[in-house]
Amino acid sequence: MSWGTELWDQFDNLEKHTQWGIDILEKYIKFVKERTEIELSYAKQLRNLSKKYQPKKNSKEEEEYKYTACKAFLSTLNEMNDYAGQHEVISENMTSQITVDLMRYVQELKQERKSNFHDGRKAQQHIETCWKQLESSKRRFERDCKEADRAQQYFEKMDADINVTKADVEKARQQAQIRQQMAEDSKADYSLILQRFNQEQWEYYHTHIPNIFQKIQEMEERRIVRIGESMKTYAEVDRQVIPIIGKCLDGIVKAAESIDQKNDSQLVVEAYKSGFEPPGDIEFEDYTQPMKRTVSDNSLSSSKEGKPELRFGGKSRGKLWPFIKKNKSPKQPKEPLSHRFNEFMTSKPKIHCFRSLKRGGVTPEDFSNFPPEQRRKKLQQKVDDLNREIQKETDQRDAITKMKDVYLKNPQMGDPASLDQKLTEVTQNIEKLRLEAQKFEAWLAEVEGRLPARSEQARRQSGLYDGQTHQTVTNCAQDRESPDGSYTEEQSQESEHKVLAPDFDDEFDDEEPLPAIGTCKALYTFEGQNEGTISVVEGETLSVIEEDKGDGWTRIRRNEDEEGYVPTSYVEVYLDKNAKGAKTYI
Repeated sequence: MSWGTELWDQFDNLEKHTQWGIDILEKYIKFVKERTEIELSYAKQLRNLSKKYQPKKNSKEEEEYKYTACKAFLSTLNEMNDYAGQHEVISENMTSQITVDLMRYVQELKQERKSNFHDGRKAQQHIETCWKQLESSKRRFERDCKEADRAQQYFEKMDADINVTKADVEKARQQAQIRQQMAEDSKADYSLILQRFNQEQWEYYHTHIPNIFQKIQEMEERRIVRIGESMKTYAEVDRQVIPIIGKCLDGIVKAAESIDQKNDSQLVVEAYKSGFEPPGDIEFEDYTQPMKRTVSDNSLSSSKEGKPELRFGGKSRGKLWPFIKKNKSPKQPKEPLSHRFNEFMTSKPKIHCFRSLKRGGVTPEDFSNFPPEQRRKKLQQKVDDLNREIQKETDQRDAITKMKDVYLKNPQMGDPASLDQKLTEVTQNIEKLRLEAQKFEAWLAEVEGRLPARSEQARRQSGLYDGQTHQTVTNCAQDRESPDGSYTEEQSQESEHKVLAPDFDDEFDDEEPLPAIGTCKALYTFEGQNEGTISVVEGETLSVIEEDKGDGWTRIRRNEDEEGYVPTSYVEVYLDKNAKGAKTYI
């Protein structure tokens, strides 16, 4: 099957068909180009989506990604980012392997088509010219034949007429001969041109046009093959990224399978565990004996046998709330005792809460406002951060030292003395960070139970920094923590929930003092600004009348009439093992 033989007379239709083929190819190129734009847009949207849900650095949201479910979600975001990258690869490969190639091929195809049809039109023009020459010679031959015939008829007429002179007859004869000769010449010329035209026409229809049409057919077939190959490439580009996309999806599945609900539950425990023990049972407090007195009585009996023992939260006998201080000032007129008891019975009991953890304000440097377990975690994190800073500064010092050695060996590279100031600064920073780390390690040791209290050496090491933060730590710790381990509300709220007023407490001023169970030495100066606390000076020795019950407070006594609570970490305790109430340490 050949277009040259089958379609020898369809030049115009072939021209239209080949133009349609090029239009189809350009339409496919446009389709692929729009697909690449869609892939790029899709990849961009996926990346933006992944970026939108990524945790922000140095934010609270970043801390939440320690849970396995959040880690799986983060892995999903990362896999989606890689997934978007594969769509970018699809766009790039389609652009380079299909769009660019086909656009270049279309230009070549247009040029080839133009050349082929130009040759076809040239052949057409040539055959049309030959046809015009043939028609012209044919008309000339026809005209000459008619002129010769008329000249012959005129001669015969003249020759038959007896009235015509012989000269006129001869002239008519010569004219007939001339016309006859011209007809013969026209005939010969027409015959020659006709033979030539037939030859040109045969070559046109059997050689030139078939060759041109064959080239056009081959061009069109190459176009069809090329568009088919491009479609295969289109599919292969997608197929090449399928394994990688599959790996991305496998990564998401693997991340989902890595979710461990038990581990997340344990992380919740680690995040919010306070380290406190649940409160014990509240003991029954019998107020019936003093109520036997008349309503008008203003004071309790001086008999110590009939005096009730007030207990707060199940604590030991006589323990004071750290914010209720004995009033040693002259006594004011008192209300009837029955009114005090009524106020005591109707007032709301103090609720141990941890809302103070959520309140704002300055956080103490030793994190003493946190529960023990959370405080340990904060201190450990601070120690790790300081160690990283120390390592960073140490590496910088080593680098400066090496550079200084290079300058000493090669003075032309630089002045060694120019590095002395920087080396001194780095060394001072290292020493400062080490002191800071030792201070936090000492606090961490206290929390973890490795040390009963901070040593004098640790005090000296952290002295440079305690001066600035000591007052803040003291005030914050005393405002927030109570001896029984609970966290209190603001002072304005504390006053609303106090059970006994200072005057009511004076009724028990004559209570028998608690015996000393040991001694203690103040490691630091503590200003007892809150009720129930007592001020101590560094190095002062005092008596211990009640040891730390796990709430961070120790009850001490100075002389015989001044006692109160101090933070356990501010004193070094020496208990008498034989004393009543002293714990036996193994």
